[in-house]
Amino acid sequence: MQPFTFQTVPQIILQSGAAARLGELLSQRYPVGRVCVITDAFLHRSGLLAPALDSLRARRWQVQVVDDVQADPPEHVVETVAARARDFGTQVVLGLGGGSSMDVAKLVAVLLAGPQPLAQMYGIDKVQGERLPLVQVPTTAGTGSEVTPISIVTTGATTKSGIVARQLYADMAILDATLTTGLPSAMTAATGIDAMVHAIEAFTSKRLKNPLSDHLALLALRLLSQNLVKACEDGQDLPAREAMLLGAMLAGQAFANAPVAAVHALAYPLGGRFHLPHGLTNALVLPHVLRFNAEAAAGHYAALAEVLVPGVQGSDAAKTAAFIARVEALAAATRLPLRLRDHGVGEADLPLLAADAMQQTRLLVNNPREVAEADALAIYRRAY
Repeated sequence: MQPFTFQTVPQIILQSGAAARLGELLSQRYPVGRVCVITDAFLHRSGLLAPALDSLRARRWQVQVVDDVQADPPEHVVETVAARARDFGTQVVLGLGGGSSMDVAKLVAVLLAGPQPLAQMYGIDKVQGERLPLVQVPTTAGTGSEVTPISIVTTGATTKSGIVARQLYADMAILDATLTTGLPSAMTAATGIDAMVHAIEAFTSKRLKNPLSDHLALLALRLLSQNLVKACEDGQDLPAREAMLLGAMLAGQAFANAPVAAVHALAYPLGGRFHLPHGLTNALVLPHVLRFNAEAAAGHYAALAEVLVPGVQGSDAAKTAAFIARVEALAAATRLPLRLRDHGVGEADLPLLAADAMQQTRLLVNNPREVAEADALAIYRRAY
């Protein structure tokens, strides 16, 4: 067996209604003090956070809510949120929302703990020092950000950059499916497919794949594939929502240790240039990247087929074909528009997207098959 290292969040709580006990849960771990809740304006205005905020105040936590987060947060938003949290005298940072809110919370926790500027953190293991106490509470079942050491920041008009460091692992992740029951069908679909991509790419990762990440990825994919359509069709189906939330978290643990690859590398330029939601961009390129990888990853895809298509028979190539067909069928069943042209992407944009994808070297190195710029362009054309 190859040596490997596995890291994750030390405390994970899955319980419907746990958000209404947030004050109690934080008080069990930290001295009561000043907590900065990082979220977005829509969630704050919706009232969804009220039970969590009431619970914190009932336990005498002093609470600051910063709801400046936006999707694909740019650097200036991260720095603005950090400045407000610093002025408040924050002692505990709490990310409450989707992946963007949790990504910003991670960076605020490290920015407040030391003098290192954000610009010096991009890349792998560039964060210096430690961080403030950090708790994550997801309101979508997709990114797995609550258990990953990764933050994605928009660093230019059309570019995103990643920060990957052990300091970004939270102390505690709290999974409460009642926070996800109101999620619209399209967002449920996009975030759910995003989580499936995390499981698939972790299982096929060329670097750092290991027995623990494999086990988590397989379990995640089973939960997600069995509950995605149910959650899309009935947003109040709490067992399906809870299964999706658990599946997304398990997939997050998997890809935090066996990193994602070409699906994400080709998805990021679509988000950067067209401001499309991250989960949707993954869904748009997923089947086309799977077909590109099929020969190189046939053994791994065959194993995944046994999860998605129980009783599948035949050679690895036949199982791989069945796996890709099942992934496409699941995506189609969510009723998401799945062509690039459906989302404002023009055919003339495809060469620019391919060139942008080549900049995602942190991700491409993990792909089971090497991707050249001409390959990326061909994949985008098939997705168009």
